[in-house]
Amino acid sequence: MTERKDELAANLAKVERRIAAACDAAGRGREDVTLIVVTKTYPASDVRILSELGVRHVAENRDQDAAPKAAECSDLPLTWHFVGQLQTNKVRSVVGYADLVQSVDRARLVTALSKEAVRQEREIGCLIQVALDADEGGRGERGGVGPDGIEELGELVARSPGLRWDGLMTVAPLTGPYAGRELAAFERLMDLSTDLRRAHPAANMVSAGMSTDLEQAVAAGATHVRVGTAVLGVRPRLG
Repeated sequence: MTERKDELAANLAKVERRIAAACDAAGRGREDVTLIVVTKTYPASDVRILSELGVRHVAENRDQDAAPKAAECSDLPLTWHFVGQLQTNKVRSVVGYADLVQSVDRARLVTALSKEAVRQEREIGCLIQVALDADEGGRGERGGVGPDGIEELGELVARSPGLRWDGLMTVAPLTGPYAGRELAAFERLMDLSTDLRRAHPAANMVSAGMSTDLEQAVAAGATHVRVGTAVLGVRPRLG
């Protein structure tokens, strides 16, 4: 375990240096960017080590992995983010441990999250996942709603009991006009966030950037970056 802790500490320090350098280059304070460590496929023991190392935000993308892991780590001072595509039949489980769902992309999901949040007497933060590769009125290859669908879906979140509209999330698209143009994609997300905050100033979270493109996300103005491999390394999938 000591060897694994040393490995995670070294990786975490490298990522912290990258974020700090990106913030410095962008004229931003390091405190302006929150690191979310994506712990998908990694065991609860790694989550516990990360908590010991000072990590406070972790993310999962599959409920079948996340639910038992969150239960095992329920004593830790962590904020849990759900970042994967969420089916409505998993909502009851996810609402039981997730503090934020970053992948909200359709009205049916909003309705299910609201109903379950009220039932469990919880407040769930929601990010609208924006698909920058979506056609008008469509969804993206990696999930998400097109920019034209943000306002309607977000307004539904804002008026749904048990939910809180916290902002926007995106994944750099693999196809379409922003493919291979991560900085441009993240700058587009920031423009959408600026528009959003005129009517909903509290919805100021912008989640963008992963292990390979966190610098571009910070340069564009992201408030949160989601980093998995650069911290945890490449490991076989669980199960």
